[in-house]
Amino acid sequence: MAVQESFPVSYIEPVFRPPSEAHSLILPVTNGCSWNKCTFCEMYTAPQKKFRARDEAEVLDEIRRVGERYIVQRIFLADGDAMVLPTHRLLRILEAIAEHIPSVERVTSYCLPRNLKRKSVEELKELREAGLAMLYVGAESGDDEVLERVNKGETAASTADALIKAGDAGLKRSVMILNGLGGTSLSAQHALNSAKLLNETQPEFVSTLVVSFPQGMARFQQRYPDFVELNQQQLFRELREFVAALTLDNSTFRSDHASNALVLKGELGRDKERLLAQIDQAISRPEQAGLRPEWMRGL
Repeated sequence: MAVQESFPVSYIEPVFRPPSEAHSLILPVTNGCSWNKCTFCEMYTAPQKKFRARDEAEVLDEIRRVGERYIVQRIFLADGDAMVLPTHRLLRILEAIAEHIPSVERVTSYCLPRNLKRKSVEELKELREAGLAMLYVGAESGDDEVLERVNKGETAASTADALIKAGDAGLKRSVMILNGLGGTSLSAQHALNSAKLLNETQPEFVSTLVVSFPQGMARFQQRYPDFVELNQQQLFRELREFVAALTLDNSTFRSDHASNALVLKGELGRDKERLLAQIDQAISRPEQAGLRPEWMRGL
């Protein structure tokens, strides 16, 4: 009787990836998140997700064994910020992927803006030439007051610097903004300054998610005690203000994460008026807007 081989990549659950990486091989090169202090995020707060870099020899062996058994086209380097690893170490991982899994067409990763401070444009170009194609950057907001309230550890300026540096290196950038993160009191400035950040940096991809608190708000309210959540109509109005203020020239826009009630897809600036019309319909005639039922929404 044949013994079934185990999957060649080991994981410490829970494992997260962007929606667009649903068909990618998730390859953990770190465990957890090196910052892990954002009060809205509980992705890596479980004890087993304490941050550490994975053993390099183990990662390289997993790459070799994947190549022996599978044809893979896309790889997502996990966990929360693989870009915290030194450039020379990332290069060895990318070179191993190219050698052992030559079918791979794209490698991507989450990226904290702070981790690009330590990397030059030349280093990022090396990584791109070795196969790294795109970075997912959770900007969350372009408003410094909101960023301070949620303990993001970044400013609008530090995020912009990282996005510009990545763009100068030829890396594609996918930027995430959290709808509702400023609460009712900071909603307008959150929307407008987030749009300002994106207008300054012109990322190739933009997505919005809705802030949620599946494990409660106690941690979040330690730094933002007067936070009041936006209701659905207020979320739509904030989203409209954000989209209306965008002056993007060639960016793919998505609001299709499981947390979003209103699914939006388009190219900016070409589809801006259509997207605004969809949001307007959700505000004025929600029963006709094809909203995702609440039971279908999640993280």
